[in-house]
Amino acid sequence: MRTGIIACLIFLTGCAAPPDRPVVIQGMTMGTNYTITLSQQPEKPIEILQAEIDATLKSINLKMSTYLSQSELSIINQTQSQDWLPLSPELYEVISTAMEISHLTNGAFDITVGKLVNLWGFGPGEITANIPEELTIKSALKTSGYQHIDLKKQPYALKKGHPAIYLDLSGIAKGYAVDRIYDLLDQQGFSGFLVDIGGEVKAKGVRNNQAAWRIGVEKPMVEGSEIQRVVNLSNQAMATSGDYRNYIVHNGKRFSHTIDPRTGRPIPHELLSVSVVDDSAMVADALATALLVMGTEKGIEFAEQKNITAYFIKAASGTMSESYTRQFLPYLSNN
Repeated sequence: MRTGIIACLIFLTGCAAPPDRPVVIQGMTMGTNYTITLSQQPEKPIEILQAEIDATLKSINLKMSTYLSQSELSIINQTQSQDWLPLSPELYEVISTAMEISHLTNGAFDITVGKLVNLWGFGPGEITANIPEELTIKSALKTSGYQHIDLKKQPYALKKGHPAIYLDLSGIAKGYAVDRIYDLLDQQGFSGFLVDIGGEVKAKGVRNNQAAWRIGVEKPMVEGSEIQRVVNLSNQAMATSGDYRNYIVHNGKRFSHTIDPRTGRPIPHELLSVSVVDDSAMVADALATALLVMGTEKGIEFAEQKNITAYFIKAASGTMSESYTRQFLPYLSNN
């Protein structure tokens, strides 16, 4: 789940915002909400700008969704061939980045986890309380693993090492979409704006009052919404991965929707939420998922070693506590 970031702004929606107030554009994409906040009035009508934003997001969704049966990704998942399968440049970029992070994290992030996600009832469709048998999990693990994916550039193509491999980009695609909308607005000359898609954010410049964008990291609560920390962000992205609302309960036991690709099982530890700051929302998105899978101690150790700007919230004995890497400290707001 990625709803752990709240933009700390007083939004003024609509087309006739005063020049000293932010202009806000909102819509739906990828099964979630998006909010674009502009520090300046656009030169073109807001309706035209939103149409351009929506067209970009629709194009991404048609390439990377597992919920759309005719998306580029779904067709690859349905194909049993082990020959080279052509890829669009956009899908190649996301999958190749995912592969790099899989290698970096030794499989804590792995887009071939899709079959296991579906097995536990967290895939396309309604969440179901499926508790698979051990033999079923072992069988699914045999048809997963980033090592079974090959990529090539000329032309862009992918080859499956096993015909049943099922790719799931839910841990990286929204971050990619944030980067693309950021680029769209940047190329049109906007000097200050904030892109938020389902809690993944990227900020350009400053707000109207010449201060950094203030982003709230949500307190991991099953119900309600409160801010745990405020982060100052400018010309960077932040993504949060958490498991505190998306889960199933079976026989009184809670099972997280975050599946450890290495074990095929929901993560068992008490880490509730991880936020990562990076130049790329796509990279921050994937790294936040990987660190959540690792758990607090291993995640912090890994993040420190790899110079990752990360913030962790865990629960122990009913009490929440926070930790962060030294790289994250400069981003924390005093308020």
